[in-house]
Amino acid sequence: MKRLLINIMMVLLLFSFGNVAAQQNDAYKAKSESPLFTIRGSVRESDTYNPISKVNVEVNGGAYTMTGFDGSFIIRARKGDELMIRHKDFETVYYTIKDDERITVEVEPAIERKQSSPKYKDNIKAFNALIDSIGKYKKLDVSKSIDFAGKAISQSNSQQQNAEAYLVLAEVYMHWKQFDLAVTNYRVSLQNRESNEAKLGLAKAYERNKNYQESIDTYKAIDKKQLSNYQLVTLYEGLGDTYFSIKNYALSITAYKKGLEVANTHLIKPKVVDLNSKIAQAYNGDGFTKEAGYFFDNSLELAEQTNKKRALEEKETVAEFNNVNRNYSEEIQLRKEIVDDVEAVERDSIIDNESPLTLQKQNYKIGNAYFLQKDYDKAIPYLEKSIKEADAKGDLVVKKDATRKISDVYVDAGDFENARLAFEDYKVVVDELYIKREQELSQADRFRRNIVEQQNRITSLESDRKLNRSLVEARSKNQDIIIYSLITGLILLLITAFFMYKYIKQQRLANNLLALKSLRSQMNPHFIFNALNSVNSFIASNDERTANKYLSDFSHLMRAVLENSEEDFIPLQKEIELLDLYTKLEHFRFQDKFDYDITVNDDVVVGEYQIPPMLLQPYIENAVWHGLRYKSKKGHLQITVAKKSDNEITITVADDGIGRKRSKSLKTANQQKQNSKGMGNIKKRVAILNNMYKDKVDVLIDDNSSEEDCGTKVVVTLKKD
Repeated sequence: MKRLLINIMMVLLLFSFGNVAAQQNDAYKAKSESPLFTIRGSVRESDTYNPISKVNVEVNGGAYTMTGFDGSFIIRARKGDELMIRHKDFETVYYTIKDDERITVEVEPAIERKQSSPKYKDNIKAFNALIDSIGKYKKLDVSKSIDFAGKAISQSNSQQQNAEAYLVLAEVYMHWKQFDLAVTNYRVSLQNRESNEAKLGLAKAYERNKNYQESIDTYKAIDKKQLSNYQLVTLYEGLGDTYFSIKNYALSITAYKKGLEVANTHLIKPKVVDLNSKIAQAYNGDGFTKEAGYFFDNSLELAEQTNKKRALEEKETVAEFNNVNRNYSEEIQLRKEIVDDVEAVERDSIIDNESPLTLQKQNYKIGNAYFLQKDYDKAIPYLEKSIKEADAKGDLVVKKDATRKISDVYVDAGDFENARLAFEDYKVVVDELYIKREQELSQADRFRRNIVEQQNRITSLESDRKLNRSLVEARSKNQDIIIYSLITGLILLLITAFFMYKYIKQQRLANNLLALKSLRSQMNPHFIFNALNSVNSFIASNDERTANKYLSDFSHLMRAVLENSEEDFIPLQKEIELLDLYTKLEHFRFQDKFDYDITVNDDVVVGEYQIPPMLLQPYIENAVWHGLRYKSKKGHLQITVAKKSDNEITITVADDGIGRKRSKSLKTANQQKQNSKGMGNIKKRVAILNNMYKDKVDVLIDDNSSEEDCGTKVVVTLKKD
């Protein structure tokens, strides 16, 4: 009897331990499936509210960081995680994460200091509350988020607070896919205070806004030694995303693998899944399906160990991979698993119609896979399910695709009556979708205008705030009598300096005008001499008709040149006409050496620009006489006028001649001296004009290509008046 009781007690103990272990396991699993938050916080002294730098902040068994000079920190953690906050000057503080709101930890300092005013403390708390409000409404109401951002900026008392407000506002714009506004606010944040988070955000915003080169440059400019492990993984992942977007799959894979190495080393599990999946997609894009399959197997296995939604998302990605590679059986199996599990995921999180996990999309793609296998009996039920579910959820896009697909299935199956009926349904859905799209476009336009208006108010608010602050500072300074006397003396000094400056400027202007006139007078004879040489060559070859035609065109050109010889600038349209006429004359003589095109892009408003006369002609002359003339095959001269920005255009003179290096080697010492003098005159003209008109013209000369006949490219950048 005693032994029996002991056995019963042992069984009960084992059962209770098993229950406890199961509960702990369930709790751990639930915790691991909760989303990672980006926790922002600061550590401050309770009495002075001054920030404390170099405080160790650690998630129990997880991430680690330190506070900056302003006492702030950023760390990734989940709900229920415990933060340990350690420093030599105070006792360790423990804080349990409840949500993603900002944390302010107040500690008792080891060294007593003078207390700060209550107003200072209240201002910081009010600012932090506004920042929390931005984050709270980030995914719910963009207008409220922007409104709170404006209030936070108006209450900001430091560049650090300004930087934080603009950073959080940029993240709001990223969520709502307003990537150009996100770029603007990330840059303003960095102007106030540089932070790695803002740099990473800016690089990502550039990538999403399709400014791919700017994204790559921003990522590469970040000092990797200053990044946390998670940020380093984010950098490599973002760089890989940008390379993937421009289809540079090799560099994309390299970046992803570097990120994966860091994520594996530091056990950043969510990123391990993501990077395995992205490496697989890059390999698939590059045509290496075997390698892609290996990494997709890894990502699927790892995703199963995270949370259900992430596992389903990865199954969807792999299913798409199988579809592209015509592995329809594997695709169907994965999509059926998604259908079985998606309802459980919908109980915990919302899956909207934009998600690829919706039942209507999965059933449509299963039906499509069966259709591609020519298994029409199985394809039709799934497509009908898709239509029914899409109709119930108002997903007209999927309903349209599924209705059209079921019509195609009936056609292939030979059931033309049902195919006709399905196609009639398809036309009705298309009409509905067209109306809905028009409404959506109108709503999107209003949404965009409202956001831009609010952003403009924030920009105006910031300008007004800076102006008011400067006025207050100026007013306080002017209260001292001594300052008034100094200002009076300064004004007298400035007046004297102004008249001296004006006199010097007039003298300099006169000298510049004289120098320009001298340079123009040197260039015109040089141009006339070369043109007359061309006439002489036609006469020498007894080509009287061509010589007459050449002289007629030459006379028109000379009249225009002489008319413009006294002008610093002429309309760009007139310069293009002169260039066309001059190039036509050169082409008369060297028809067997080159062809030419003059292209003015449609977006260039030629009438808005002025250009120094005869500025481009020497470059065209050099291209013909020193590049194309010596080319063994027939070359090409391209003159292009293109828009660079709202206030700038570029004029490119590009040839595929022998290039500057080979051309120089063919010249005599006298020819080299003459060419150097001609180019020197152009440089002097540009320098003088830029000095007079504030950098209106910029000239860049480079090789046109890396081939043997590398040619020469001259890019002249011209600013609007």
